[in-house]
Amino acid sequence: MIRFHRVCFHRASLSPLCHLSPPSASPKLSTLRCARGRRFMTSRSASRLSCLAPVSPGGGEDGGGSSSNVSASVSATATEDDGTGYRLPPPEIRDIVDAPPVPALSFSPHRDKILFLKRRALPPLADLARPEEKLAGVRIDGYCNTRSRMSFYTGLGIHQLLPDGTLSPEKEITGIPDGGKINYVTWSNDGKHMAFSIRIDEDGNSSKPIVWVADVDTGEARPLFKSEDIYLNTIFESFVWIDDSTLLVSTIPSSRGEPPKKPLVPPGPKTLSNEKSDVVQVRTFQDLLKDEYDADLFDYYATSQLVLASLDGTAKEVGPPAVYTSLDPSTDHKYLLVSSLHRPYSFIVPCGRFPKKVEVWTADGKFVRQLCDLPLAEDIPIASNSVRKGMRSINWRADKPSTLYWAETQDGGDAKVEVSPRDIVYMQSAEPLAGEEPEVLHKLDLRYGGISWCDDTLALVYESWYKTRRTRTWVISPGSNDVSPRILFDRSSEDVYSDPGSTMLRRTAAGAYVIAKIKKENDESTYVLLNGRGATPQGNVPFLDLFDINTGNKERIWESDKEKYYERVVALMSDQKEGDLRMEELKILTSKESKTENTQYFLQLWPDRKVQQITNFPHPYPQLASLQKEMIRYQRKDGVQLTATLYLPPGYDPSKDGPLPCLFWSYPGEFKSKDAASQVRGSPNEFAGIGSTSALLWLARRFAILSGPTIPIIGEGDEEANDRYVEQLVASAEAAVDEVVRRGVAHPSKIAVGGHSYGAFMTANLLAHAPQLFSCGIARSGAYNRTLTPFGFQNEDRTLWEATNVYVEMSPFMSADKIKKPILLIHGEEDNNPGTLTMQSDRFFNALKGHGALCRLVILPHESHGYSARESIMHVLWETDRWLQKYCVPNTSDADSSPDQSKEISDSADRVATATGGGNPEFEDHSKLRRSLL
Repeated sequence: MIRFHRVCFHRASLSPLCHLSPPSASPKLSTLRCARGRRFMTSRSASRLSCLAPVSPGGGEDGGGSSSNVSASVSATATEDDGTGYRLPPPEIRDIVDAPPVPALSFSPHRDKILFLKRRALPPLADLARPEEKLAGVRIDGYCNTRSRMSFYTGLGIHQLLPDGTLSPEKEITGIPDGGKINYVTWSNDGKHMAFSIRIDEDGNSSKPIVWVADVDTGEARPLFKSEDIYLNTIFESFVWIDDSTLLVSTIPSSRGEPPKKPLVPPGPKTLSNEKSDVVQVRTFQDLLKDEYDADLFDYYATSQLVLASLDGTAKEVGPPAVYTSLDPSTDHKYLLVSSLHRPYSFIVPCGRFPKKVEVWTADGKFVRQLCDLPLAEDIPIASNSVRKGMRSINWRADKPSTLYWAETQDGGDAKVEVSPRDIVYMQSAEPLAGEEPEVLHKLDLRYGGISWCDDTLALVYESWYKTRRTRTWVISPGSNDVSPRILFDRSSEDVYSDPGSTMLRRTAAGAYVIAKIKKENDESTYVLLNGRGATPQGNVPFLDLFDINTGNKERIWESDKEKYYERVVALMSDQKEGDLRMEELKILTSKESKTENTQYFLQLWPDRKVQQITNFPHPYPQLASLQKEMIRYQRKDGVQLTATLYLPPGYDPSKDGPLPCLFWSYPGEFKSKDAASQVRGSPNEFAGIGSTSALLWLARRFAILSGPTIPIIGEGDEEANDRYVEQLVASAEAAVDEVVRRGVAHPSKIAVGGHSYGAFMTANLLAHAPQLFSCGIARSGAYNRTLTPFGFQNEDRTLWEATNVYVEMSPFMSADKIKKPILLIHGEEDNNPGTLTMQSDRFFNALKGHGALCRLVILPHESHGYSARESIMHVLWETDRWLQKYCVPNTSDADSSPDQSKEISDSADRVATATGGGNPEFEDHSKLRRSLL
């Protein structure tokens, strides 16, 4: 599906994965297997990285570019396994993954042009194999001095949005070097220029990025700096537009020398002390600083010199070199809000908790004042809604020239402390008068969650509390102390049916975004636009409401098609004018899709509601264009209503073709009430977007796919959700399996279960506690032993010592002896996600092996929590397909089945008999079914 980027977000990297050709030599994959009754053998090398072969120059990032140009290093599709090399999945899966991606879109500030950002599909493993430094929770490519594993755009094309809503022919941005890798694309505020970074290949490596600018009218691009030796430092920031002709650029200091060298002899032992008996609880963060050498490396790569650069090529350094983490111009572009990190650093928390200094500068780089210098924050409690002490969420008011606002906690940052108010929101000008104290804007009893600004008469303040799922929206008048704040919405964040939607914002002349006020003819009321997802028991029906902010009255002015299409409002397009927007001049951008039609974009114009389609992207995988999709509902034995999306292959007819093998793929979620857990989320009409590792790929292999069956873990009242995790997990899975079997689309002995991360944790638990439901499992990048994450995990706030039984009973590692069905474990060797260390899969595999379980562990060199390299992804798909074809598709043979297999099949047939109640002719003769399965 296309990604639409609002221009206000473009200061971040707009870098999806890019599609590149594979390297010419294939490293071995670390694959470990074991089977019941057989001696365990391993082909694992002493080092998982040692068997990586060098990449030839022709196999690099830009070599060829055709995804179908598979080198000889990637072996042909096969179901047999010799334990070496990368493999390819069957062509019907491979062709879908290799389908070229559609471009990302970005609209110009005046909404008169659309930028198409072109990209490739999957990068080669060579990208991931480059050396990287893991410092303070950040992974750094030292050669480029950027974040490592950066994807990029391959080209930029501009289309004029014509008055009738159609697009002009593309104007390509020219001058970009061949093979240039484009990142950080941003528009100037007047829309006349774009700035972006470019990297080029140098001896098999990408160069350090350089800032380029392009003239939008001519399409010509050139480097911003006259000197070729000024490089971007993008570890934290890249550049921002100060005005229409000036950028503030984060550069590598020109005086920087070679990286510090690691001493052969360490200066002393690493010592951690808590002799003051401080309570410091931290989750299992990864990639932390290990010693002073790491701290020096972090300083070396993260330190920037800020440079003010004009489009005419003039440049000057401003401020001292420092580890700058954010650069925010004020709304009037007269001031800068500058944040930086400094020592002392920490060895137990990532850089987001390092000491942080926030200052106000003038736009030309002169220091004005320091707002705060926050100390190292190692002691933030693990409870949800706990925060850092001191000033936080410091920002400029969007509706004022140069006014700051921020929040400060009154509970010491500890969510377990009961206090009123809990947060106070303050406001102050950039340069206050001598002795002028910050103004109290609003006091909150829940945790502050942000502000939407409009003007001095209107702003919306948000607060929420995770433990109770309560969320509130306040209406305030920032310019008047005489008007009391009032609650606009007070609801449960879990109750999606009551969600009124969010206010739509318009772009001001200064480039900020404020709440759009709408004026109706001959009506003095104050209206705003509420853009909602429209959750209903039949699925989401997005809407746009005209909402009277004073009376609460609503008028629905737009709603998605309910029958065939799923539509939503993407952006307000008539936002370039100052003041209130007139209803008859309203213009919005919407998207439209269906089960079989991919997303396209449309303009809708008032007052006649004229609709104009502006994109016409081809179907990304026409071979599955006629897939069947249905949102199904069923009930758990405790009465909770559950939902899943059932996908069936094109042309499948259950009455003629009989039940299919089925892949059950899900991810559990926590709730505070049964009613909220029972609500329907999503739409039956959404397009079936298929990612590179999606379970939906197996539609091409004639599987039924049960996607996202809800697995609610409910803790009502004082009960915590995880107190009955296993019980509710099994009950949810059993209800889902019974439903697809009752429908006659899934064969009861051919249902596989799988998931990623917390879904992998779910998979292992289901195979341990509900083996009768599934034939096998696929678990990717999971955590299986919760004692290795003792200070909380997922949404569990209690520690191992506070809830020992919960941690133990939830851990499938502790039930490894109960897992008798085949389980495939896959994990990235460089997983950086808190809690899911690669060690989790290693140790779980050894526990399974120690009990004779049929299992397989695949460790993917260089991959992180998610997988990105083409070789890795193709191999994951091959491994998964092999597992499904071997342990799900056929009736499991005696040789590969557990001792209790016959009993489980019999139990499965009994469940089917109970679920069908004799209503399905396919299963009317229950004894015949049982005999056929046996």
